[in-house]
Amino acid sequence: MKPYIYITRKLPEEAVKNLQASFQVNMWDRDDVAVPEDILLAESEKAHALLTVVSDQITGDLLRAGKNLKVVANMAVGFDNIDVEAATKQGIYICNTPDVLTETTADLTFALLTAAARRIVEAAEFVKEGNWKSWSPFLLAGQDIYNKTIGICGMGKIGEGVARRAKGFGMEILYHNRTRKPETEQELGARYCSFDSLLESSDFVVSLTPLTSETRHLFNQSAFRKMKPSAIFINASRGAVADEEALVHALKTREIAGAGLDVFVEEPISADHPLLKLPNVVALPHIGSASLETRMAMISVCVDNIERVLKGKEPRTIVNPGLLQA
Repeated sequence: MKPYIYITRKLPEEAVKNLQASFQVNMWDRDDVAVPEDILLAESEKAHALLTVVSDQITGDLLRAGKNLKVVANMAVGFDNIDVEAATKQGIYICNTPDVLTETTADLTFALLTAAARRIVEAAEFVKEGNWKSWSPFLLAGQDIYNKTIGICGMGKIGEGVARRAKGFGMEILYHNRTRKPETEQELGARYCSFDSLLESSDFVVSLTPLTSETRHLFNQSAFRKMKPSAIFINASRGAVADEEALVHALKTREIAGAGLDVFVEEPISADHPLLKLPNVVALPHIGSASLETRMAMISVCVDNIERVLKGKEPRTIVNPGLLQA
């Protein structure tokens, strides 16, 4: 029998036709509703490969149940939804989709910054709701971006992309990262600083750090209190990097001026969540890499990784490279 592949969202047929030519492929029939946990577990028990998305929780129990499972191709750069340690113990390759979404996510991050700074969403709704009655000198006045200071927490490839865009706006670029990036400093004029210094000095604080045990709630009550009252917080990384209760308090009490958020602790976020009640919050439904071109490229990387592993080759991108030497 051909190896069996399960895909956890409905994807365009043309995007997975290569897999269908060589393997037995089954795909969840919805693109807007997550596959139920019991179905995912049952499919994992017989699958040789899974093509997953960032909202799928690929737990240790699920991986251990996959007796035939050889590879999980996650349609994302991040992989905090997967128990990588358990996968490695089971000899299962975990693959992600770096590089192909860098510029698209940087575009969205800077667009989110712009929308929050200039109150674009609020202004658009103001017009649509018929509230624009006359011109006023300070009607929906926001904040300038040009010549301000941006602080990027997490200077990976997406962070570098955001920094390039910031340079075009004449911004001073600060960054904090686990390791310094001398080439980035030289190319973009970015300046490395401590986390506290970044918070205290930046007009826009942008979170692009991966979610780890060290970065969970990195942006907490103490962090928000160190930021300027005029500062805007942008999160395009993972929701749990920020303590949402502390963020709500900081926004309500004007410890900070606003926030632009593409990610949340619980996704989809509930419509009655306190963050969505605040006028100084721009909230998006985790669309950082959501351009047609990029999403198709991400699927292509996942398909390539699965095809390679099931044909006995090394995957193109791998999260647990230790398996290659095993």
